[in-house]
Amino acid sequence: MNRHRTRRQTCAALLAITTAGALLLTACGADENHANGPKYPISTGAPAPTSAQGDETAPPSDHLSTFALDVDTASYGYARRTLADGGRPDPATIRPEEFVNSFRQDYRTPEHNGFTVTVDGARTGKPNWSLVRVGLATRPADDDPDARPPAALTFVVDVSGSMGEPGRLDLAKKSLDTMTDRLRDDDSVALVTFSEHAETVLPMTRLGGHRAEIHDAVDGLEALSSTNLGEGVETGYATAVEGLRKNATNRVVLISDALANDGETDPNAILERIDGDRRAYGITLFGVGVGSDYGDALMERLADKGDGHTVYVSDTATAADVFCRQLPQNIDLVARDAKAQVAFDPHTVAEFHLIGYQDRKVADQDFRNDKVDGGEIGPGHTVTALYAVRTNPGTDGHLATATVRWLDPNTRSPHENTGSMETDALHDDVWSASPRFQVTAVAAYFADALADGEYDMPGAPSLTKLRSRAAALAEVTEDKEVAELSTAIGEATPL
Repeated sequence: MNRHRTRRQTCAALLAITTAGALLLTACGADENHANGPKYPISTGAPAPTSAQGDETAPPSDHLSTFALDVDTASYGYARRTLADGGRPDPATIRPEEFVNSFRQDYRTPEHNGFTVTVDGARTGKPNWSLVRVGLATRPADDDPDARPPAALTFVVDVSGSMGEPGRLDLAKKSLDTMTDRLRDDDSVALVTFSEHAETVLPMTRLGGHRAEIHDAVDGLEALSSTNLGEGVETGYATAVEGLRKNATNRVVLISDALANDGETDPNAILERIDGDRRAYGITLFGVGVGSDYGDALMERLADKGDGHTVYVSDTATAADVFCRQLPQNIDLVARDAKAQVAFDPHTVAEFHLIGYQDRKVADQDFRNDKVDGGEIGPGHTVTALYAVRTNPGTDGHLATATVRWLDPNTRSPHENTGSMETDALHDDVWSASPRFQVTAVAAYFADALADGEYDMPGAPSLTKLRSRAAALAEVTEDKEVAELSTAIGEATPL
């Protein structure tokens, strides 16, 4: 039985037992809604605090959904690689938000740091159920590379035996060589390797006048033996701290298949080191996954704890995009500790659930508590959250208000922006909505299918129909990434 239905039935049973059970239902809802899984019936409750200051005592409310922003895409990349190799991804590795966030959107963007908020939606084929999309966008990355602050990047490269397979260390070396030529002279890089033990191959070194030295260090990388990822992470952060630069973006870039088998293998112990240096020095983590066998869960947890994000590369094209476009352009940060909170109107909305973001839950009362961690977001990013929403029949009016809160990356001062929608703004059908909304729906439905319906999306089409939708949308949008989505769905479709 789907765990969403099991939890929902449990809460309903508590309500039926006694009046006190209603209190238990509220408590159950406050926790489980933020696990972002179950359908969540609305009851009236206290609204989110309106003060700009943190309110740690405000009670939770069933009509709210709160989460930290996330721009990871590794789940989709790894699923594509697995399908292309003739396999089927493990449902546990499927995170629908990472499928959705892998595609470009057409949201309006702000002129300065911070976010715009777009809320739209469409009705599905299931009576009274709609998909509601909350879209957040940052300003575009500056075309002038000199406009961003300098970067201090510590590359932590896995040189264990498994990295010797084609498409792993060789891909990483080629990517690092290309990136070394494209970074600015006032940027700095350090290089740490790990196998059975970790070693700082190159301390923090300015690019200007030292590119040949950096190329030599990269070209000398060779695959060795076991994977002591814990020591690699610890040495990488120690090297980053030693080479810390003021008024620069300090980041650790971990390149690995994340298959820890030596030294410290307990994720919590490894995460502890990352969390300490993140808080003390503001060092963020960028995780780059490689390999057909890949420790997806560990890499995602490391990046989340390190206030960064993860991508997965499987070929030279995606590697070039990650190292030569995404990383240099997104060295800058436009928002720290960014969170979103969506308030659904109890008059029009009977129940809802957020599709994905299980690992990014935030208690409702902590939305404006700036001591609680959020997501770090760079320029040119969009974040999309998709909700399944059941509306009350015969009602109309206000549907939802979405609020995003973030801290200025330099001053740490808090800022907010909001967007809302009415029921009459719902399109009659998902497939009559804008092309980009349809791409979002296809990506999420595909993730749900690969996860065996774990996310309980209403009105789910068959994979065959999804493939046709994606193929048609690829033509309309002239987007090769949407065409690749159609191919991936075809590879997952039973013959």
